[in-house]
Amino acid sequence: MFISVLITFFIVVLVLYFISVAPLDIRGKQIARVAAIVIGVASALRFVPMF
Repeated sequence: MFISVLITFFIVVLVLYFISVAPLDIRGKQIARVAAIVIGVASALRFVPMF
């Protein structure tokens, strides 16, 4: 489980890095960053046990 969370975190960081170096305008980068973070948090929440 911990490995899966680390892999998810690593992938989100890589996506955010690639977004920052992509030739997009500022508004496009902001939208892409928010989308990547939301998807990353949603993926990470799968590993959190709900009581």
